[in-house]
Amino acid sequence: MDYGIEGKVAMVAASSAGIGLATAIALAREGAHVSICGRDEARLEAAAERIPGECRSYVVDVSQAEDLEWWVEQTVEDLGQPAIVVTNTGGPPAGALPDIADAQWQAGFDSTLMNVVRLFNLTSGAMRDAQWGRFVHITSIVAKEPHDLLPISSTLRAGIQNLTRLQANSMAAHGVTVNAVLPGHTLTDRQRHLADLRASRDGISAERALELQAEAVPMRRLADPDEIAAAVTFLCSHAASYITGVNLLVDGGLTRGPG
Repeated sequence: MDYGIEGKVAMVAASSAGIGLATAIALAREGAHVSICGRDEARLEAAAERIPGECRSYVVDVSQAEDLEWWVEQTVEDLGQPAIVVTNTGGPPAGALPDIADAQWQAGFDSTLMNVVRLFNLTSGAMRDAQWGRFVHITSIVAKEPHDLLPISSTLRAGIQNLTRLQANSMAAHGVTVNAVLPGHTLTDRQRHLADLRASRDGISAERALELQAEAVPMRRLADPDEIAAAVTFLCSHAASYITGVNLLVDGGLTRGPG
């Protein structure tokens, strides 16, 4: 299937590992020219080597407004105007609700919510002018089902659901779609970190914590990052031109409530 994005410029945030990297690879395989970013230069360079075709990497902290402005400017200069933007972040601090400090809430607000707001504001005007564009926000299943170890993420990602709908409505008449993908339990560094926290809390091994996560999923396994990336890439395609404002669960059937 031709996704119709060959030659288009795609920006993928927080893409040195995990779902972000898997998404960058998937888009590049469809012929997109990919701009990736991350905070660790060495990891970023290693990631860029795995991405086929035209790829540029930039050291960026997505929680910093000036970094995002610079990233967009450099991408336009080096690759051209982005037609696809995938927002993403490594996730805010985890922990029990009473233990979360105000500074952690603020840091989470900047990294989890404001990067979505800022990247949209920085790039949507050019997409509107071009009458074509794709935004996909990678969020989390906790937007639907809050988790007691992820109070910041649960709160902010629930808000991103409504932000996605608002952004989608504002761009729908201009050939630009805005959607979100809500991954379930996916085998990433973040998932391993959360397994360590659960293991410490519950007095079990991290390996057992991961097993319990998998057992809770109707498919009885964790997702591979490539499976999340496949959903993101489809939403970036020409074939998804009539899908907008959707918050798509990709969770192996885990969520019990409405989708």
